[in-house]
Amino acid sequence: MTNSPIAPHKSKDRSALILVVERNPMVQRLERFFLEQAGYSVEFTNDGLTALARAQDLKPAILVTEILVPKLDGLSLCRTIKNDPATREMLVMVFSHLQAEDRALEAGADAFLEKPLNEELLIETLQKLLDIRKRSAGEDA
Repeated sequence: MTNSPIAPHKSKDRSALILVVERNPMVQRLERFFLEQAGYSVEFTNDGLTALARAQDLKPAILVTEILVPKLDGLSLCRTIKNDPATREMLVMVFSHLQAEDRALEAGADAFLEKPLNEELLIETLQKLLDIRKRSAGEDA
C-alpha cells in the first residue's frame, strides 16, 4: 500500500471536468487538490444558480453539489439538471453533511457521499460514475 491513496486512482479520464458547488473555501481547496492530483479538471461555484448556469455552459462530466448552498439548494439543482433535456445525462453527485441519501437519489442524483471529505472515497466514486457512463455509452453505440 502506498502513502498516497490517490496515486493508484489516477483518472483514466484526464479531460473530465468536474463542476463543484461548495461554499466552504477550505473544503474547496482540499477538493481541488485531490481532484487535480487524480487528473481531473475542476471548476467551483459557491451557489446553485451560478452552478446551473455553468453546468449548462460547460457540460461537465460530473456535477458535485452540497445540499445547503445559497440561491438554489443542491437537491433543486439536481432536479433541474435531470429534468432538462440538454443536461439530463450529466452525472450528479450530492456531497453533504446531511444524512439525506434517500432525498438525493429521489432528486435524481447518481451518487451520494456524506461529509467529511474522504479523498479516496471521493475519487473512487467519481471514477465509478465515469466508468458506468462509459460502459453504457459503449453499449448504446
